[in-house]
Amino acid sequence: MSEHDANARFIRESIAEPDAIARARAHAVELGAAPISAAVGSQIAVLAAATSARSIVEIGTGAGVSGLWLLRGAPQAVLTTIDNEPEHLAAARQAFSDAKVPSTKARFITGRASDVLPRMNEASYDIVLVDADPENVIAYVAHGLRLVRDGGIVLVPRVLVGGRAADPVQRDEITSAYRSLVQETQESSAVLATVSPAGEGLLQLVSISERG
Repeated sequence: MSEHDANARFIRESIAEPDAIARARAHAVELGAAPISAAVGSQIAVLAAATSARSIVEIGTGAGVSGLWLLRGAPQAVLTTIDNEPEHLAAARQAFSDAKVPSTKARFITGRASDVLPRMNEASYDIVLVDADPENVIAYVAHGLRLVRDGGIVLVPRVLVGGRAADPVQRDEITSAYRSLVQETQESSAVLATVSPAGEGLLQLVSISERG
């Protein structure tokens, strides 16, 4: 086993996922909703806690796994979660209820993110998580950076695309979009950017641009 594989296995096996999130994960798999890994979930929980986030937007609800991780880190926050699949939103509602998340802490919006995001208030959120429609990831990140306050965070899981992003031979549309996103944000003066390789990868962007 390579050092990389050993590290990945150690991280994966060392994370204790709360029961409510584990149940939501099992339901997500049944629905084909492709939940984020526990390795990525634990990271976004830490970031939510470290920023004392109070207002979070999630693009892509799935069955509630990522939302539960975010609220685990910031139980004081209000989460606005957007998905165009009513079945996924219903599963997330049930998962939140099972986890005893107060109904006032989550807003569920059914619709296409491309239609919903332009109507949301600029510079009003602490964290935006982008985990939907990978072919639109660059546009969603642009919206996310508009929505977060200065110092706010945009998070993009799955950015390594199963190892394809690191392989220059892979040039399909989705891989190219994620690869371009990583490269362009590293070069941007408007954000601080880093990529965590744990799990499926997590791009973390902190907005540092001045507005107005």
